[in-house]
Amino acid sequence: MTRDERYMKEAIKQAKKAYALGEVPIGCVIVYQDKIIGRGYNRRNTDKNTLAHAEITAINKASRVMKDWRLEECTLYVTLEPCQMCAGAIVQARVTETVIGAMNPKAGCGGSILNILEMPEFNHQVIVRRGILEEECQSVLKKFFRELRVRNRMEKQQRREKQDAEAVLQIKIDDEGENQRGENL
Repeated sequence: MTRDERYMKEAIKQAKKAYALGEVPIGCVIVYQDKIIGRGYNRRNTDKNTLAHAEITAINKASRVMKDWRLEECTLYVTLEPCQMCAGAIVQARVTETVIGAMNPKAGCGGSILNILEMPEFNHQVIVRRGILEEECQSVLKKFFRELRVRNRMEKQQRREKQDAEAVLQIKIDDEGENQRGENL
C-alpha cells in the first residue's frame, strides 16, 4: 500500500462517520511529517452550518496543531474533489499538496468545473494528485445516494398515503355533516 493509499483510507474512515450521521460521506485528513494533524468529515446538516465541510474542519484542526494558519509542507487527503469554498480555503491555507479520491463533475473545483487549486493567477498553487482509491471513494458516495433516493421515495409515498387518508377522513366528516343536516329537516 502506498503512502497516498494509506492516508486516503483514513479519509474514507472520516467519510464513513459522516455517512453514519446521514450526511453526504466526505472525509478529509491533513498530514504533516507523516503524521495526521487534522481530521474532518461533512457535518453541514448536523451542525446546520454551511461551512461544516470535511476540508474546513480538518484545516481548522491542523491549524490549531501547527499554531499557524499556514499549512505549508502539509498534504490534504479528501475523498471527493473540493468545492469552490474548500478549494479556496486550501489555497489560502498554503497547503502544499492535495490528494483527491473521486472527482466531482457537478461541483468540483480541483479540476472538474474549475481548478482553483492550480490557478497560476493566485500567489499559491497546490500540487494535486487525483484518483487515489477512486473506486472506493465513489462506492461510499454511490451507496449513500442510492439509499437516499430510496428513503426519499418512501417518505414521499408515506406523505401521499397520509394525504389520502386525511382526504378520506374529510369526506367522511363532510358526509356525516350532510346526513345530520338532512335529519334535522
